[in-house]
Amino acid sequence: FFSHTRLHKCLLVVCIFGTGDLGRSLGQRLLQSGYRLVYGSRKPHSCGPIPPGAQVMSHEAAAQSTSLVFVCVHREHYDFLETLAPQLNGKFLVDVSNNLEKNMYPEANAEYLQRLIPGAHVVKAFNTLSAWALQNGPSDANRQVYLCGNNPEAKQAVAVISTKLGFTVQDRGSLSAARELEDFPLQLFPEWRLPMRLTVGLTAFFFFYLLTRDVIYAYVNEGRDISFRIMMSLANKVFPSVSLILLSLCYLPGVIAGFFQLYRGTKYKRFPDWLDRWMLCRKQLGLIALALASLHVLYTLIIPIRYYVRFRLAGSTISQVKDNNKTSSFDTTMAWRTDSYYSIGALGFGLYLLLGISSLPSVSNALSWREFSFIQSKLGYLTLFFCTFHTYLYGWDRFLYVSQYKWYSPPGYMLCLVVPSLVLVFKLLLLLPCVDKSLSRIRQGWERTDPENDSKKKSLLA
Repeated sequence: FFSHTRLHKCLLVVCIFGTGDLGRSLGQRLLQSGYRLVYGSRKPHSCGPIPPGAQVMSHEAAAQSTSLVFVCVHREHYDFLETLAPQLNGKFLVDVSNNLEKNMYPEANAEYLQRLIPGAHVVKAFNTLSAWALQNGPSDANRQVYLCGNNPEAKQAVAVISTKLGFTVQDRGSLSAARELEDFPLQLFPEWRLPMRLTVGLTAFFFFYLLTRDVIYAYVNEGRDISFRIMMSLANKVFPSVSLILLSLCYLPGVIAGFFQLYRGTKYKRFPDWLDRWMLCRKQLGLIALALASLHVLYTLIIPIRYYVRFRLAGSTISQVKDNNKTSSFDTTMAWRTDSYYSIGALGFGLYLLLGISSLPSVSNALSWREFSFIQSKLGYLTLFFCTFHTYLYGWDRFLYVSQYKWYSPPGYMLCLVVPSLVLVFKLLLLLPCVDKSLSRIRQGWERTDPENDSKKKSLLA
Protein backbone atom coordinates (compact mmCIF):
# COMPACT_ATOMS: atom_id res chain seq x y z
CA PHE A 1 0.00 0.00 0.00
CA PHE A 2 2.81 2.39 0.86
CA SER A 3 4.51 1.70 -2.46
CA HIS A 4 1.44 2.48 -4.57
CA THR A 5 0.56 5.56 -2.49
CA ARG A 6 4.06 6.93 -2.86
CA LEU A 7 4.12 6.20 -6.57
CA HIS A 8 0.80 8.01 -7.01
CA LYS A 9 2.12 10.98 -5.06
CA CYS A 10 5.29 11.33 -7.14
CA LEU A 11 3.22 11.29 -10.31
CA LEU A 12 1.10 14.25 -9.17
CA VAL A 13 3.88 16.79 -8.66
CA VAL A 14 7.21 16.66 -10.46
CA CYS A 15 10.30 18.70 -9.64
CA ILE A 16 13.08 19.77 -12.02
CA PHE A 17 16.47 21.03 -10.91
CA GLY A 18 17.79 23.22 -13.71
CA THR A 19 16.14 25.79 -15.97
CA GLY A 20 18.28 25.32 -19.08
CA ASP A 21 17.02 24.31 -22.52
CA LEU A 22 16.45 20.68 -21.56
CA GLY A 23 14.84 21.55 -18.22
CA ARG A 24 12.42 24.01 -19.85
CA SER A 25 11.53 21.64 -22.70
CA LEU A 26 10.97 18.72 -20.36
CA GLY A 27 8.88 20.93 -18.06
CA GLN A 28 6.73 22.06 -20.96
CA ARG A 29 6.03 18.46 -21.96
CA LEU A 30 5.18 17.54 -18.37
CA LEU A 31 2.75 20.43 -18.07
CA GLN A 32 1.09 19.53 -21.36
CA SER A 33 0.62 15.98 -20.05
CA GLY A 34 -1.22 17.16 -16.95
CA TYR A 35 1.52 17.20 -14.29
CA ARG A 36 2.07 19.90 -11.70
CA LEU A 37 5.60 21.22 -12.07
CA VAL A 38 8.00 22.81 -9.61
CA TYR A 39 11.44 24.14 -10.55
CA GLY A 40 14.28 24.20 -8.05
CA SER A 41 16.69 27.08 -8.58
CA ARG A 42 19.51 28.84 -6.74
CA LYS A 43 17.88 32.15 -7.67
CA PRO A 44 14.10 31.59 -7.70
CA HIS A 45 13.34 35.21 -8.60
CA SER A 46 15.83 35.56 -11.48
CA CYS A 47 16.13 32.15 -13.11
CA GLY A 48 15.03 33.18 -16.59
CA PRO A 49 11.89 32.23 -18.55
CA ILE A 50 10.01 29.11 -17.48
CA PRO A 51 6.94 27.41 -18.99
CA PRO A 52 3.64 29.07 -17.96
CA GLY A 53 1.97 27.21 -15.10
CA ALA A 54 5.18 26.10 -13.36
CA GLN A 55 6.34 27.27 -9.95
CA VAL A 56 9.88 28.23 -9.00
CA MET A 57 11.23 27.62 -5.50
CA SER A 58 14.53 27.16 -3.79
CA HIS A 59 16.14 23.76 -4.10
CA GLU A 60 15.22 22.83 -0.55
CA ALA A 61 11.55 23.79 -0.86
CA ALA A 62 11.20 22.18 -4.30
CA ALA A 63 12.75 18.90 -3.11
CA GLN A 64 10.29 18.71 -0.21
CA SER A 65 7.25 19.21 -2.47
CA THR A 66 7.57 15.95 -4.44
CA SER A 67 9.01 12.47 -4.42
CA LEU A 68 10.50 12.62 -7.95
CA VAL A 69 13.18 15.07 -9.06
CA PHE A 70 14.66 15.46 -12.55
CA VAL A 71 18.28 16.57 -12.22
CA CYS A 72 18.85 18.63 -15.39
CA VAL A 73 22.26 20.06 -14.50
CA HIS A 74 25.79 19.17 -15.59
CA ARG A 75 27.88 16.84 -13.51
CA GLU A 76 30.33 19.59 -12.55
CA HIS A 77 27.47 21.36 -10.73
CA TYR A 78 26.38 18.34 -8.67
CA ASP A 79 28.15 19.60 -5.53
CA PHE A 80 25.13 21.58 -4.31
CA LEU A 81 23.09 18.35 -4.22
CA GLU A 82 25.26 16.99 -1.45
CA THR A 83 23.97 19.71 0.89
CA LEU A 84 20.40 18.65 0.02
CA ALA A 85 20.94 15.05 1.11
CA PRO A 86 18.44 15.29 4.02
CA GLN A 87 15.69 16.66 1.73
CA LEU A 88 16.49 14.14 -1.05
CA ASN A 89 16.71 11.11 1.20
CA GLY A 90 14.31 8.45 -0.12
CA LYS A 91 13.43 10.51 -3.23
CA PHE A 92 13.55 9.32 -6.84
CA LEU A 93 16.30 11.22 -8.70
CA VAL A 94 16.27 11.07 -12.50
CA ASP A 95 19.72 11.86 -13.91
CA VAL A 96 19.49 13.18 -17.50
CA SER A 97 23.08 14.39 -17.88
CA ASN A 98 25.58 13.56 -20.62
CA ASN A 99 29.29 14.17 -21.12
CA LEU A 100 31.18 15.85 -23.94
CA GLU A 101 33.28 12.76 -24.64
CA LYS A 102 33.61 9.14 -23.59
CA ASN A 103 35.50 8.17 -20.42
CA MET A 104 35.65 11.75 -19.12
CA TYR A 105 35.18 10.49 -15.59
CA PRO A 106 36.08 7.21 -13.87
CA GLU A 107 32.40 6.45 -13.20
CA ALA A 108 29.06 7.22 -14.81
CA ASN A 109 27.33 10.46 -13.84
CA ALA A 110 24.36 8.56 -12.41
CA GLU A 111 26.65 6.38 -10.29
CA TYR A 112 28.44 9.48 -9.05
CA LEU A 113 25.08 11.04 -8.13
CA GLN A 114 24.09 7.89 -6.28
CA ARG A 115 27.36 8.03 -4.33
CA LEU A 116 26.78 11.70 -3.44
CA ILE A 117 23.27 10.98 -2.12
CA PRO A 118 23.26 7.32 -1.02
CA GLY A 119 19.79 7.66 0.55
CA ALA A 120 18.15 8.56 -2.79
CA HIS A 121 17.09 6.20 -5.57
CA VAL A 122 18.82 7.29 -8.79
CA VAL A 123 17.45 6.41 -12.23
CA LYS A 124 19.28 7.19 -15.46
CA ALA A 125 16.77 8.25 -18.12
CA PHE A 126 15.87 10.84 -20.78
CA ASN A 127 19.54 11.53 -21.59
CA THR A 128 19.15 10.23 -25.17
CA LEU A 129 16.45 12.83 -25.96
CA SER A 130 17.29 16.37 -27.00
CA ALA A 131 15.45 19.54 -26.02
CA TRP A 132 14.18 19.78 -29.61
CA ALA A 133 12.79 16.24 -29.42
CA LEU A 134 10.95 17.01 -26.20
CA GLN A 135 9.47 20.21 -27.63
CA ASN A 136 8.22 18.60 -30.84
CA GLY A 137 6.99 15.37 -29.31
CA PRO A 138 7.78 11.72 -29.98
CA SER A 139 6.09 11.71 -33.40
CA ASP A 140 8.92 13.80 -34.82
CA ALA A 141 11.81 12.38 -32.85
CA ASN A 142 13.10 9.30 -31.10
CA ARG A 143 10.25 7.39 -29.46
CA GLN A 144 12.35 5.48 -26.96
CA VAL A 145 13.38 6.37 -23.43
CA TYR A 146 16.19 4.17 -22.08
CA LEU A 147 16.39 3.87 -18.33
CA CYS A 148 18.32 1.97 -15.70
CA GLY A 149 18.41 1.94 -11.92
CA ASN A 150 18.68 -0.24 -8.85
CA ASN A 151 15.24 0.50 -7.38
CA PRO A 152 12.24 -1.11 -9.18
CA GLU A 153 9.77 1.37 -7.71
CA ALA A 154 11.81 4.34 -8.94
CA LYS A 155 12.12 2.84 -12.42
CA GLN A 156 8.39 2.17 -12.51
CA ALA A 157 7.65 5.81 -11.63
CA VAL A 158 9.90 7.06 -14.46
CA ALA A 159 8.39 4.52 -16.86
CA VAL A 160 4.86 5.74 -16.08
CA ILE A 161 5.87 9.36 -16.75
CA SER A 162 7.66 8.40 -19.98
CA THR A 163 4.62 6.50 -21.25
CA LYS A 164 2.30 9.40 -20.43
CA LEU A 165 4.60 11.74 -22.38
CA GLY A 166 4.15 9.47 -25.41
CA PHE A 167 7.45 7.59 -25.36
CA THR A 168 8.16 3.87 -25.19
CA VAL A 169 10.40 2.60 -22.42
CA GLN A 170 13.37 0.26 -22.60
CA ASP A 171 14.63 -0.95 -19.24
CA ARG A 172 18.39 -1.58 -19.48
CA GLY A 173 18.73 -3.08 -16.00
CA SER A 174 20.69 -1.85 -12.98
CA LEU A 175 22.51 1.45 -12.58
CA SER A 176 25.72 -0.17 -13.79
CA ALA A 177 24.32 0.28 -17.34
CA ALA A 178 24.36 4.08 -16.90
CA ARG A 179 27.73 4.48 -18.63
CA GLU A 180 26.39 2.66 -21.69
CA LEU A 181 23.36 4.99 -21.80
CA GLU A 182 25.59 8.04 -21.40
CA ASP A 183 27.68 6.87 -24.36
CA PHE A 184 24.64 6.60 -26.66
CA PRO A 185 24.42 10.34 -27.53
CA LEU A 186 28.17 10.44 -28.22
CA GLN A 187 27.94 7.91 -31.03
CA LEU A 188 28.18 9.53 -34.47
CA PHE A 189 25.54 8.02 -36.79
CA PRO A 190 25.90 4.43 -35.51
CA GLU A 191 23.12 3.13 -37.78
CA TRP A 192 24.67 4.81 -40.83
CA ARG A 193 28.14 3.30 -40.56
CA LEU A 194 27.52 0.15 -42.58
CA PRO A 195 25.53 1.95 -45.33
CA MET A 196 28.16 4.69 -45.56
CA ARG A 197 31.02 2.20 -45.79
CA LEU A 198 29.17 0.32 -48.48
CA THR A 199 28.46 3.55 -50.35
CA VAL A 200 32.07 4.70 -50.18
CA GLY A 201 33.30 1.28 -51.32
CA LEU A 202 30.91 1.09 -54.30
CA THR A 203 31.59 4.72 -55.26
CA ALA A 204 35.35 4.19 -55.18
CA PHE A 205 35.05 0.97 -57.22
CA PHE A 206 32.88 2.47 -59.96
CA PHE A 207 34.92 5.68 -60.07
CA PHE A 208 38.24 3.95 -60.66
CA TYR A 209 36.65 1.34 -62.92
CA LEU A 210 35.07 3.98 -65.19
CA LEU A 211 38.17 6.18 -64.94
CA THR A 212 40.23 3.32 -66.32
CA ARG A 213 37.74 2.45 -69.08
CA ASP A 214 36.84 5.95 -70.24
CA VAL A 215 39.71 8.33 -69.49
CA ILE A 216 42.86 6.23 -69.22
CA TYR A 217 41.87 4.00 -72.14
CA ALA A 218 41.34 7.04 -74.42
CA TYR A 219 44.72 8.49 -73.45
CA VAL A 220 46.68 5.23 -73.82
CA ASN A 221 45.08 3.80 -76.97
CA GLU A 222 43.95 6.95 -78.79
CA GLY A 223 46.19 9.68 -77.40
CA ARG A 224 43.19 11.84 -76.42
CA ASP A 225 43.05 13.82 -73.19
CA ILE A 226 39.45 13.74 -71.96
CA SER A 227 40.25 14.09 -68.28
CA PHE A 228 37.77 16.99 -68.07
CA ARG A 229 34.98 14.39 -68.22
CA ILE A 230 35.83 13.30 -64.68
CA MET A 231 33.92 16.24 -63.22
CA MET A 232 30.59 15.71 -65.01
CA SER A 233 30.34 12.70 -67.31
CA LEU A 234 32.16 10.28 -65.04
CA ALA A 235 30.32 11.46 -61.94
CA ASN A 236 27.00 11.16 -63.75
CA LYS A 237 27.78 7.48 -64.38
CA VAL A 238 28.99 6.71 -60.88
CA PHE A 239 26.05 8.23 -58.99
CA PRO A 240 23.23 6.33 -60.76
CA SER A 241 25.20 3.06 -60.72
CA VAL A 242 25.74 3.19 -56.95
CA SER A 243 22.18 4.44 -56.38
CA LEU A 244 20.62 1.52 -58.25
CA ILE A 245 22.72 -1.05 -56.40
CA LEU A 246 21.88 0.51 -53.00
CA LEU A 247 18.17 0.53 -53.87
CA SER A 248 18.30 -3.14 -54.80
CA LEU A 249 20.16 -3.88 -51.55
CA CYS A 250 17.18 -2.43 -49.67
CA TYR A 251 14.96 -5.22 -51.04
CA LEU A 252 17.41 -8.09 -51.36
CA PRO A 253 17.35 -8.97 -47.60
CA GLY A 254 13.55 -9.26 -47.70
CA VAL A 255 13.83 -11.73 -50.59
CA ILE A 256 16.53 -13.70 -48.77
CA ALA A 257 14.35 -13.76 -45.64
CA GLY A 258 11.49 -15.19 -47.70
CA PHE A 259 13.66 -18.04 -48.96
CA PHE A 260 14.90 -18.68 -45.41
CA GLN A 261 11.31 -19.02 -44.20
CA LEU A 262 10.41 -21.32 -47.08
CA TYR A 263 13.42 -23.51 -46.42
CA ARG A 264 12.80 -23.71 -42.68
CA GLY A 265 9.03 -23.96 -42.97
CA THR A 266 8.47 -21.52 -40.09
CA LYS A 267 8.70 -17.84 -39.22
CA TYR A 268 9.62 -18.45 -35.59
CA LYS A 269 13.33 -19.15 -36.12
CA ARG A 270 15.70 -16.21 -35.94
CA PHE A 271 17.46 -15.03 -39.04
CA PRO A 272 21.28 -15.00 -39.07
CA ASP A 273 22.85 -12.00 -37.37
CA TRP A 274 24.23 -10.63 -40.62
CA LEU A 275 20.73 -10.64 -42.15
CA ASP A 276 19.26 -8.93 -39.08
CA ARG A 277 21.87 -6.15 -39.26
CA TRP A 278 21.29 -5.81 -42.98
CA MET A 279 17.52 -5.47 -42.56
CA LEU A 280 17.93 -2.86 -39.82
CA CYS A 281 19.90 -0.51 -42.09
CA ARG A 282 17.57 -0.65 -45.11
CA LYS A 283 16.15 2.81 -44.42
CA GLN A 284 19.62 4.35 -44.40
CA LEU A 285 20.53 2.53 -47.62
CA GLY A 286 17.37 3.86 -49.27
CA LEU A 287 17.96 7.46 -48.22
CA ILE A 288 21.56 7.41 -49.47
CA ALA A 289 20.35 5.88 -52.74
CA LEU A 290 17.76 8.67 -53.07
CA ALA A 291 20.44 11.31 -52.48
CA LEU A 292 22.63 9.83 -55.23
CA ALA A 293 19.65 9.56 -57.59
CA SER A 294 18.89 13.25 -56.95
CA LEU A 295 22.48 14.13 -57.87
CA HIS A 296 22.10 12.10 -61.06
CA VAL A 297 18.98 14.08 -62.01
CA LEU A 298 20.73 17.38 -61.25
CA TYR A 299 23.82 16.47 -63.26
CA THR A 300 21.66 15.35 -66.18
CA LEU A 301 19.86 18.71 -66.22
CA ILE A 302 23.21 20.52 -66.27
CA ILE A 303 24.62 18.53 -69.22
CA PRO A 304 23.07 20.68 -72.02
CA ILE A 305 24.81 23.85 -70.76
CA ARG A 306 28.26 22.29 -70.56
CA TYR A 307 30.97 23.86 -72.72
CA TYR A 308 31.88 20.50 -74.25
CA VAL A 309 28.29 19.77 -75.32
CA ARG A 310 27.76 23.25 -76.77
CA PHE A 311 31.08 22.98 -78.63
CA ARG A 312 30.13 19.61 -80.14
CA LEU A 313 26.69 20.87 -81.22
CA ALA A 314 28.21 23.95 -82.86
CA GLY A 315 30.79 21.80 -84.65
CA SER A 316 28.11 19.41 -85.88
CA THR A 317 26.00 22.28 -87.24
CA ILE A 318 28.95 23.85 -89.07
CA SER A 319 29.95 20.54 -90.64
CA GLN A 320 26.41 20.02 -91.94
CA VAL A 321 26.41 23.48 -93.51
CA LYS A 322 29.73 22.79 -95.20
CA ASP A 323 28.39 19.52 -96.63
CA ASN A 324 26.02 21.35 -99.00
CA ASN A 325 23.44 22.00 -96.29
CA LYS A 326 22.81 18.28 -95.80
CA THR A 327 21.20 17.29 -92.52
CA SER A 328 20.92 13.83 -91.05
CA SER A 329 17.54 12.16 -91.37
CA PHE A 330 15.25 11.89 -88.35
CA ASP A 331 15.61 8.50 -86.61
CA THR A 332 12.23 7.46 -85.19
CA THR A 333 13.70 4.48 -83.34
CA MET A 334 16.24 6.70 -81.59
CA ALA A 335 13.47 9.15 -80.65
CA TRP A 336 11.41 6.34 -79.12
CA ARG A 337 14.45 5.07 -77.27
CA THR A 338 15.48 8.42 -75.78
CA ASP A 339 11.94 9.49 -74.89
CA SER A 340 11.26 6.14 -73.23
CA TYR A 341 14.56 6.33 -71.40
CA TYR A 342 13.80 9.77 -69.96
CA SER A 343 10.13 9.00 -69.26
CA ILE A 344 10.83 5.78 -67.35
CA GLY A 345 13.63 7.53 -65.47
CA ALA A 346 11.30 10.39 -64.44
CA LEU A 347 8.65 7.92 -63.24
CA GLY A 348 11.24 5.95 -61.30
CA PHE A 349 12.61 9.07 -59.66
CA GLY A 350 9.09 10.22 -58.74
CA LEU A 351 8.45 6.92 -56.95
CA TYR A 352 11.92 7.22 -55.41
CA LEU A 353 10.86 10.54 -53.86
CA LEU A 354 7.61 9.01 -52.60
CA LEU A 355 9.55 6.26 -50.82
CA GLY A 356 11.88 8.80 -49.23
CA ILE A 357 9.07 11.09 -48.06
CA SER A 358 7.02 8.22 -46.60
CA SER A 359 10.03 7.08 -44.56
CA LEU A 360 10.11 10.36 -42.62
CA PRO A 361 8.73 9.86 -39.08
CA SER A 362 6.26 12.75 -39.41
CA VAL A 363 4.77 11.13 -42.52
CA SER A 364 5.01 7.45 -41.57
CA ASN A 365 3.27 8.11 -38.25
CA ALA A 366 0.27 9.46 -40.16
CA LEU A 367 0.00 6.25 -42.23
CA SER A 368 -1.57 2.98 -41.21
CA TRP A 369 0.62 -0.11 -41.27
CA ARG A 370 -1.08 -1.33 -44.45
CA GLU A 371 -0.52 2.02 -46.19
CA PHE A 372 3.11 2.19 -45.10
CA SER A 373 3.72 -1.43 -46.17
CA PHE A 374 2.06 -0.80 -49.55
CA ILE A 375 4.30 2.19 -50.28
CA GLN A 376 7.55 0.73 -49.01
CA SER A 377 7.03 -2.79 -50.39
CA LYS A 378 4.83 -2.85 -53.48
CA LEU A 379 5.68 0.63 -54.75
CA GLY A 380 9.27 -0.01 -53.69
CA TYR A 381 9.61 -2.98 -56.02
CA LEU A 382 7.88 -0.95 -58.74
CA THR A 383 10.49 1.78 -58.21
CA LEU A 384 13.27 -0.78 -58.50
CA PHE A 385 11.71 -2.11 -61.72
CA PHE A 386 11.41 1.35 -63.30
CA CYS A 387 14.98 2.31 -62.36
CA THR A 388 16.34 -1.01 -63.65
CA PHE A 389 14.33 -0.71 -66.89
CA HIS A 390 15.62 2.86 -67.23
CA THR A 391 19.18 1.50 -67.14
CA TYR A 392 18.37 -1.22 -69.68
CA LEU A 393 17.00 1.45 -72.04
CA TYR A 394 20.22 3.41 -71.55
CA GLY A 395 22.25 0.40 -72.62
CA TRP A 396 19.84 -0.65 -75.41
CA ASP A 397 21.89 -2.74 -77.85
CA ARG A 398 25.35 -1.47 -76.90
CA PHE A 399 26.28 -4.78 -75.32
CA LEU A 400 26.29 -6.32 -78.82
CA TYR A 401 29.22 -4.20 -80.02
CA VAL A 402 32.78 -5.31 -79.36
CA SER A 403 33.96 -1.69 -79.17
CA GLN A 404 32.03 -1.32 -75.89
CA TYR A 405 34.29 -3.84 -74.13
CA LYS A 406 37.37 -1.70 -73.66
CA TRP A 407 40.30 -3.79 -72.47
CA TYR A 408 37.84 -6.69 -72.42
CA SER A 409 35.85 -5.12 -69.56
CA PRO A 410 32.05 -4.66 -69.66
CA PRO A 411 30.52 -1.17 -69.47
CA GLY A 412 29.73 0.15 -66.00
CA TYR A 413 25.96 0.09 -66.52
CA MET A 414 26.12 -3.67 -67.12
CA LEU A 415 27.80 -4.23 -63.75
CA CYS A 416 25.22 -2.16 -61.87
CA LEU A 417 22.39 -4.19 -63.45
CA VAL A 418 23.49 -7.50 -61.92
CA VAL A 419 22.15 -7.07 -58.38
CA PRO A 420 18.80 -5.37 -59.22
CA SER A 421 18.10 -7.91 -61.97
CA LEU A 422 18.71 -10.78 -59.54
CA VAL A 423 16.45 -9.15 -56.93
CA LEU A 424 13.62 -8.78 -59.43
CA VAL A 425 14.00 -12.37 -60.66
CA PHE A 426 14.01 -13.77 -57.11
CA LYS A 427 10.98 -11.64 -56.23
CA LEU A 428 9.13 -13.01 -59.26
CA LEU A 429 9.90 -16.53 -58.05
CA LEU A 430 8.39 -15.70 -54.66
CA LEU A 431 5.29 -14.32 -56.41
CA LEU A 432 4.59 -17.59 -58.21
CA PRO A 433 1.17 -18.82 -56.96
CA CYS A 434 2.47 -22.08 -55.48
CA VAL A 435 5.38 -20.33 -53.72
CA ASP A 436 3.42 -17.27 -52.61
CA LYS A 437 0.69 -19.43 -51.07
CA SER A 438 3.17 -21.41 -48.97
CA LEU A 439 5.05 -18.28 -47.89
CA SER A 440 1.81 -16.52 -46.91
CA ARG A 441 0.76 -19.49 -44.77
CA ILE A 442 4.16 -19.53 -43.03
CA ARG A 443 3.98 -15.79 -42.28
CA GLN A 444 0.50 -16.31 -40.82
CA GLY A 445 1.89 -18.78 -38.29
CA TRP A 446 1.71 -22.15 -40.06
CA GLU A 447 4.71 -24.44 -39.53
CA ARG A 448 5.86 -27.34 -41.64
CA THR A 449 6.30 -30.50 -39.62
CA ASP A 450 9.62 -32.35 -39.72
CA PRO A 451 9.19 -36.11 -40.31
CA GLU A 452 12.33 -36.91 -38.28
CA ASN A 453 11.12 -34.90 -35.30
CA ASP A 454 7.68 -36.49 -35.56
CA SER A 455 9.17 -39.99 -35.51
CA LYS A 456 11.30 -39.05 -32.47
CA LYS A 457 8.25 -37.71 -30.66
CA LYS A 458 6.29 -40.90 -31.43
CA SER A 459 9.14 -43.09 -30.18
CA LEU A 460 9.34 -41.09 -26.96
CA LEU A 461 5.59 -41.36 -26.45
CA ALA A 462 5.73 -45.09 -27.08
